[in-house]
Amino acid sequence: MSEMQEPVLFPEAEPQPPSVLRSACFSGHRLEKLPMGVARKVLMSMLQEEIHRAVSQGVTTFYCGAADGIDLFAADLVRRMRETTPELRIICVKPFRDFGKKLNGSDRYLFNMVMMESAAVIELSDHYYPDCFRARNQYLVDHSDLLIAVMGESRSGTGQTIRMAQRRRIPVRLIDVTAVEQHLSDRPQLVQLTY
Repeated sequence: MSEMQEPVLFPEAEPQPPSVLRSACFSGHRLEKLPMGVARKVLMSMLQEEIHRAVSQGVTTFYCGAADGIDLFAADLVRRMRETTPELRIICVKPFRDFGKKLNGSDRYLFNMVMMESAAVIELSDHYYPDCFRARNQYLVDHSDLLIAVMGESRSGTGQTIRMAQRRRIPVRLIDVTAVEQHLSDRPQLVQLTY
């Protein structure tokens, strides 16, 4: 079975987590694949809740793949939590040296803030090469006891990272973008009538 055809298990099917978690990594879609508005706020709230849960279970080191979207949002949440929990560490793992240079505006600002406040920034290669993102994802999983993922499409880098974590038998906490969007669309909508 090819890499992209492997089934993705959901959290209820995951093996029991280790008794002590020390490190976690994040994976999730980039900004252009994330919903806007209320759905994005709900996803960020759920992400923050999962980070707090991981910290309450002993996680102090968070590995971040440094991509715009969920990676940087999650790292920023951890960065802000350090004000009250200073033992938390962020380790950014860049697939290649110049990764992030194309970001602009607020994305660039957030990228720079996370890089400056990370305990370490690891560059896996001097330059881009075709499998560099896969290598970065594998590095994240290989150094973590837990994966916190935000995913709507399993045929993605996040889906790949989840499958890597499953093969390593580390727990995956999945925040399902599609389920959040569906839940929000099922809510009754207020209609304003004009007379």
